[in-house]
Amino acid sequence: MRYDRTKKGAPQEAATQSNNAPQKTGGAKLNAAMKAAVEEAVEVLKRGGLILYPTDTVWGIGCDATNAEAVARIYALKQSENKHAMLVLCHSAEQVVRYVNRAPGIAFEVMEMASSPLTLILPGAAGVATNLIPEEGTLGVRVPDHEFCQALLRRLGRPVVSTSANISGEKTPKTLPEIAREIVEGVDYVVNPRFQGRPTGKPSSIIAFGEGGEVRVIR
Repeated sequence: MRYDRTKKGAPQEAATQSNNAPQKTGGAKLNAAMKAAVEEAVEVLKRGGLILYPTDTVWGIGCDATNAEAVARIYALKQSENKHAMLVLCHSAEQVVRYVNRAPGIAFEVMEMASSPLTLILPGAAGVATNLIPEEGTLGVRVPDHEFCQALLRRLGRPVVSTSANISGEKTPKTLPEIAREIVEGVDYVVNPRFQGRPTGKPSSIIAFGEGGEVRVIR
């Protein structure tokens, strides 16, 4: 397992220092550091590895959403095969439509209007790992308003799984220091918390859409 510029064996302590200490790094240096972190994370994802990374909501466990073996590793780490607890992040609506083929137009209108993190449950999942898709054939997707996630998604060119960084049934951690050691040690790469930005610290809203435009608010 690798930590991006985080002392190995002590990610929680490093995260706390990063959150509390004033930023002394210039913008150009920070951008270069983020680019390097994205490259490392993409390298891990392409090899079928798992990453622990910040999103627009809370920290998540991620993998290449098209890699069934990597998805299976996440289920094993979380000690659950609940497909409804797994969603994918895409960099844009244009990328979303490559992985759902029966989503109604209204879903994308709602996506565009959203002013806070919103996950859409859409019909017609396609092109992702089959063990991500529940019996009803839907896929949970979100386009994150988050600099690191956007850079990661665009560089990888494929959707990335996002699921809460906890054992199933346990409290959802909001920040890196809150994540259980078992989870941290179960992934292959931990993104530096300096790139977490300004997450909401809570799960996203969720709206499910039917093929005919039917709407159901889940959360």
